[in-house]
Amino acid sequence: MPGDAAAVNSQAQLELELKKLIVEALKLEDTSPEDIDSEEPLVGDGLGLDSIDILELAMAIHRAYGVKTGSDDSQNREVYASVRTLAAFIHEQKAKQ
Repeated sequence: MPGDAAAVNSQAQLELELKKLIVEALKLEDTSPEDIDSEEPLVGDGLGLDSIDILELAMAIHRAYGVKTGSDDSQNREVYASVRTLAAFIHEQKAKQ
């Protein structure tokens, strides 16, 4: 289906944009966007972000996409689990707007 291909391409494009945003917003000089796996955990073992990094990232995402995450920790853990889950959340929020 052509719509599915467009959705996949849109998702991949958003994931790449998010990787660039992560590197720029968090000043990860030793990491390039291409080094970040979309399925890699953002917090802890994967990319190694901490709660302060996630807060910085949340503000950068709000500025870039006009999307806010709530104060629900369990939801935020899911949203910020990986670049892929973050991209899916942004797509979902943009669809609601």
